[in-house]
Amino acid sequence: MSYAYKVVNSPVGKLKLVAKGTSLVAILWENDRPNRVRLSEMVEVEHDAVLDETERQLKEYFDGRRTRFDLQLDFAGTVFQKQVWAALLTIPFGETRSYLDIATQIGNPKAVRAVGAANGRNPVSIIAPCHRVIGSSGDLTGFAGGLKAKETLLAIEAANSPTSTNGTASQAVQQSLFESTR
Repeated sequence: MSYAYKVVNSPVGKLKLVAKGTSLVAILWENDRPNRVRLSEMVEVEHDAVLDETERQLKEYFDGRRTRFDLQLDFAGTVFQKQVWAALLTIPFGETRSYLDIATQIGNPKAVRAVGAANGRNPVSIIAPCHRVIGSSGDLTGFAGGLKAKETLLAIEAANSPTSTNGTASQAVQQSLFESTR
């Protein structure tokens, strides 16, 4: 079975949504690094239930009407990468975590650099919110979509966080975005 994809416009540029069967497998950036996410043959489609639903939920997110996603994901990666990506899913909307926070959460606090590498290979950017991972100093650091896109995503969340005050998100604990079925 080949991968189905469609390209959609967004406030952070064109996004290539990729599905296989009933699962979303990737969201690729307009100027993504070749092979950042390894996928075999892809076929462009006009309509696909998974891709259409992903597009709808992303539009709601960008419009400030959605704070969590409800999509079936299929992460393809190493066991370590999947641990990191699962940890990303627990970062509440409007909040950030450091690479050290993620490394500690998965039980390997010395793996900060490896967490950064896994974060950079996250196949479902935005949905698994790797943009919410920042440097320990609070600085925005590397992002597959570019730092401007990361800044835009964080600004959208800060402006639309249910716990925001004057456009800035507080650190109130919220439920995770969604639970991956994989």
